[in-house]
Amino acid sequence: MKLNYIKPKLFSVMKTYSKEQFLKDLVAGVIVAIIALPLSIALALASGVEPACGVYTAIAAGFVVSFFGGSRVQIAGPTAAFASIVAGIVASNGMDGLIIATIIAGLVLIVMGVCKLGSLIKFIPYTITTGFTAGIAVTILVGQIKDFLGLTYAEGVKPIETIEKIEANIAAIGTFSWKALLVGAVCLFILIVYPKFEKRLPPSLVAVVVGALMVKFIPGMDEGVFTIGELYTIPSGLPSFSLSGLDFSFEKVQAVLPDAFTIAILAAIESLLSCVVADGMVNSRHNSNAELVGQGLGNIASVLIGGIPATGAIARTAANAKNGGKTPIAGMVHAVVLLLVLLFFMPYAGLIPMPTIAAILFMVAYNMSEWKKFVSVCKSAPKSDIAVLVITFVLTIVFDLVVAIEVGMVLAAMLFMKRMSDESQVKGWKYAEESEDEESIELRQVPKHVRVYEISGPMFFGAADKLLEIGFKDYTRCLILRMRSVPALDATALNSLESLHKKCEEKGVRLILSHVNEQPMKVMRKSGFASKVGKENFCAHIDEALKTAENL
Repeated sequence: MKLNYIKPKLFSVMKTYSKEQFLKDLVAGVIVAIIALPLSIALALASGVEPACGVYTAIAAGFVVSFFGGSRVQIAGPTAAFASIVAGIVASNGMDGLIIATIIAGLVLIVMGVCKLGSLIKFIPYTITTGFTAGIAVTILVGQIKDFLGLTYAEGVKPIETIEKIEANIAAIGTFSWKALLVGAVCLFILIVYPKFEKRLPPSLVAVVVGALMVKFIPGMDEGVFTIGELYTIPSGLPSFSLSGLDFSFEKVQAVLPDAFTIAILAAIESLLSCVVADGMVNSRHNSNAELVGQGLGNIASVLIGGIPATGAIARTAANAKNGGKTPIAGMVHAVVLLLVLLFFMPYAGLIPMPTIAAILFMVAYNMSEWKKFVSVCKSAPKSDIAVLVITFVLTIVFDLVVAIEVGMVLAAMLFMKRMSDESQVKGWKYAEESEDEESIELRQVPKHVRVYEISGPMFFGAADKLLEIGFKDYTRCLILRMRSVPALDATALNSLESLHKKCEEKGVRLILSHVNEQPMKVMRKSGFASKVGKENFCAHIDEALKTAENL
């Protein structure tokens, strides 16, 4: 079996690779690594895991996805979209549950790619992706209020859900630290203002350095401002990991299976959306099936060395493209640079203040919320689309992403079927005495004993009942169904047609079908309905059908 459709993009671009392009990829990879380091640490903390887990993820997923993926410039790593999901899985099933769920998700992604399901992602409505993305942004923002304000929760208070965090923040407001707020506000100011004047250094890196210097050298500032090193263990070097200690029992797999599918679906959506954005930047075209396989392998590799779920990161991918990266080599360089940082400089990450991490995540949440698009949809879209958007957004905040996507997809599907049902029509022709324009050249001579019905739109289970509304007079001897505007027919609509045909037989009425398109005809032949009606009762044109009816 040929598997060219999942051939990594790296193998294609290396045929014409040059020294000049390597230098560009090298520079881009180093810049992206500098951007990714503070983000990876921040996103790991937002996900409820150790800070080093974010760096492990960026290294493993970043290298493997670039090597096996289907995009020229995709940069994979931990993303904000996974933060609330990972935190929930770790809280309910522990790190073992997260590892098992991610491995299953990786296998699902690989199967999706091998089965050529990369194009199916286009069936996720824009309103749903916009809704849950904005919802995730709110959950991240709420989750960082504690560290930004320097709040201290009461002993035993460990909120997981967004509403619980809001309640815990309100209860702990008495522990507010103005020093933490000052550090966070200064870092947030840098993140907002610095990019307007200087673009060579990543603003997150500048904020990290300034925040650490404030806590280290301003007298008394270290009291009331926690750093990463005070709350977490900062290891150096890669972790030792073994699958032997994991519980792969049926009960454990069953418990994390919904989470695994959530990870797989979200990884597919985020990575392919990132690929589409990247294609426009480098004038290329990604291979969606190869990208899914690469994402699957990358996620498995990530958790095998102690990381968390990963996907394509749009901001880091864009930075790669803007800084000259044109091939997957840049993504691999980014991973190698992060590995060197992990081996030799990781202990310095312990100096980063928690309010600085909160400020970085505030900006991540703001950028991913895309509130302008959210508002634009609310202003211009149909009410049904607005309902899907708002419901998905609210459910993501109040419950979780799994519930939001499930309800959003079901609601969107139901509304789509309602729209299609409204577009499907069954109308009887007007006779000359019923028409206001008896001289119209479009009017055809229809014998009194013949009834003609024009059917338009897809005939599926949502519109099948309209076929049963077709009626005829006592003197009717022939019923013509004009189906030139019916692109598709499903089993439910076919059953309605069979009921109509049976009713015609009982009344002694001949049923003639005019201009049946390819898909409906295929369904009719496969079910045997075409044989029941008879070949002679299928006409290519309405005039032929009228002539056949007139000769009765």
